[in-house]
Amino acid sequence: MIYKSTRGACAAEDTAAVLQGLAPDGGLYIDPLLASRPFDWRACLRQRPLDMAERILTHLLPGFGDMGELVRRAYAGKFETEELTPLVPVGDEYVLELFRGPTSAFKDVALSMLPQLVTAARAREGVTDRILILTATSGDTGKAALEGFHDVEGTGIIVFYPDGGVSPVQRAQMVTQEGRNVKVCAVRGNFDDCQRGVKEAFAAISAGGQLEGKGVRLSSANSINIGRLAPQVVYYFIAYARLVDLGRIRPGDPVDFSVPTGNFGDILAGYFAKLMGLPVGRLICASNANRVLTDFLNTGVYDRRRPFVRTSSPSMDILVSSNLERLLYLASEGDSALVRELMDRLSGEGVYTLPAEPLARIRSVFSGFCCGEAETEAAIARVWRERGYLCDTHTAVAFSAAWAYEKQAGSGAPLVVLSTASPYKFPGTVLKALGGDTAGDEFRQMETLSQLTGVPIPKGLRGLREKPPLHSDVIDREEILPYVLRQIESEV
Repeated sequence: MIYKSTRGACAAEDTAAVLQGLAPDGGLYIDPLLASRPFDWRACLRQRPLDMAERILTHLLPGFGDMGELVRRAYAGKFETEELTPLVPVGDEYVLELFRGPTSAFKDVALSMLPQLVTAARAREGVTDRILILTATSGDTGKAALEGFHDVEGTGIIVFYPDGGVSPVQRAQMVTQEGRNVKVCAVRGNFDDCQRGVKEAFAAISAGGQLEGKGVRLSSANSINIGRLAPQVVYYFIAYARLVDLGRIRPGDPVDFSVPTGNFGDILAGYFAKLMGLPVGRLICASNANRVLTDFLNTGVYDRRRPFVRTSSPSMDILVSSNLERLLYLASEGDSALVRELMDRLSGEGVYTLPAEPLARIRSVFSGFCCGEAETEAAIARVWRERGYLCDTHTAVAFSAAWAYEKQAGSGAPLVVLSTASPYKFPGTVLKALGGDTAGDEFRQMETLSQLTGVPIPKGLRGLREKPPLHSDVIDREEILPYVLRQIESEV
């Protein structure tokens, strides 16, 4: 399978694309023929989740050989249920619980699989170099990537997170991570600073040949890596199959999805599922107060030149959504010159305007809605009060967007809200929304929230307080490249 860069200058086999993460020309790898390659989506509906994952990932990444074995190594016994991502009726909507993995976040679905793909790709490509994973995180990717890659032979991982820009629980999950091949570092700034710094490090190291003779290659665990994005396609099929099992729909009926969205990977996976034939209806892009995607979908203008807002849903505190580049490529029917021009404008001027035709194609599938902090808390309270379901801040944003969509132009199709994190990762905000006592640190707040609601604390978060911090580095964005080079010398 040949993957092409969205910016047109290079291509790679799927195994090589997973190892590289980011294409050498700065673009993102994508299958330009995804919509035209036949896929029997109906057959997936009759399969168990692990078998479904094997079928879907074999279609997306056919160069990996025994995908069934990789899938079982990634998932078997690591999630709370055999369903991986249970679908729960909540009032008139359905919630797809993506947080039942080892770190209580949706990233577990992809980042349990990515280390298996990297290891297999390394073997199939005949690579003896160590693969060093560079990752920027807005909260959940970091811990999920660390959990997946720690002590994996032939790999190392460095995670950069915004100093003060993740919840205390998210930070504690990362800085207590054990493993001989891991490093965690805070960056003074926001997620966009981390992401830009990592991309600049990739580019500088590639252009400067600074790894020559060192036996190291760089890759990424962010959703810029196609090996990270592909596994996320699976849970759209899981949700659809479950709705068929429940008798809520018949195969072929459309289903709408409301997706809390930051870097655009989670919702783009739904679009990939649609291109593979799954009857995905509307994809509702739910944003918090950093509403750059809402404005883009409503106006066609992507403008990152705006104040950055730190919110209670930090995984969505993003002004540059990297995976949107893949959608621009698909919506422009593979016009890599246009994509390169738009990305250059975004980098240089901070703004671009998408031409009318690709914008119309995007709007035929995607709708954009956003909500602020007060609306987020109101949604948490409403879902608990009216439906007895406890949700986190990101899921609350998705609920708010779903209600706005249904009020404005609901299709009448079943609507699935993607729940991306456990409420216990953000207990202070959730408690406040429910009118509970927010005294104490976040670990005390977890206990209070559990006592108030009767919802148990996930095992992976329950014992976090007692773990000693192992990582304390804090740097400026401009120091990311020299920091990476130092870690390479010390063989992280």
